[in-house]
Amino acid sequence: MKRRYIHKCPHTPTNTMLDRITASLPSLAPAEQRVGKLVLQDPRAFARLPVRELAERAHVSKPTVVRFCRSMGYDGLADFKLKLAGSVSEGVPFIHRSVDADDKTGDVLVKVVDNAVAAFLQYRNAASTVAIECAASAIADTWKMGKRIEFYGAGNSGIVAQDAQHKFFRLGVTCNATSDGHMQVMSATLLGPGDCLVIISNSGRTRDLMDAADIARKNGATTIAITASGSPLASACLIHLSADHPEGYDRYSPMVSRLLHLLIIDVLVTCVALRIGSSLQPILQQMKENLRNKRYA
Repeated sequence: MKRRYIHKCPHTPTNTMLDRITASLPSLAPAEQRVGKLVLQDPRAFARLPVRELAERAHVSKPTVVRFCRSMGYDGLADFKLKLAGSVSEGVPFIHRSVDADDKTGDVLVKVVDNAVAAFLQYRNAASTVAIECAASAIADTWKMGKRIEFYGAGNSGIVAQDAQHKFFRLGVTCNATSDGHMQVMSATLLGPGDCLVIISNSGRTRDLMDAADIARKNGATTIAITASGSPLASACLIHLSADHPEGYDRYSPMVSRLLHLLIIDVLVTCVALRIGSSLQPILQQMKENLRNKRYA
């Protein structure tokens, strides 16, 4: 069975790391569940105690403690404890606030900017590098083999998929983006081993995207989801990059989620560019020179 790599980031303005552990408990092995419950009982103590004592308190082996941390998407115990300590002690400097009908323009400006900044900081503080590395490696390997790279999204996420295609195209990575459900199903049908599919979704519950993910996975393609934790799409894909945020998208058009998706794409593009290496520099320089004639002096 293929291991699904989980990339986690917060989805509420409070202790989202603990919320994530709570939501993940049912899917963990019994021994790892005991470790998770130990974290929830006293997060601060867990962050400072040595692995030997943690294992004794949870009645598990020391490797099980480390395995739990990796199951949650972190590099290991040290990485997990570092993020946990920051989560329970520091919090974030901004509190998510929804826009109200009677807000003045200045209030709207502050709330929209603060919400975006809070989401970015939460993502930075809680994100694990494990799944990002797996996703970047999968895309880079697909490019090196000359296989297909696809980006799917619907609605606002379809625009992010187009942005991803544009950014990877600038690296010389041939790829395609589509937001049409029928095209996604047809395209996924043509994917196979070595190909890579990246699906972007705010809710992770869009039927067309789920259908495409299932088809691509069954055909042997590597599937990457940028979506909410605990969603069907997150479970359906091999690699999950969590895009959780405190935005109430049932009230307003998704804004924070779209910005967070764009940020994750930027991180992926940068990681892939580093894997491609110095051969990119001449291409990017030539592209810049060729575009100069398109601008007024």
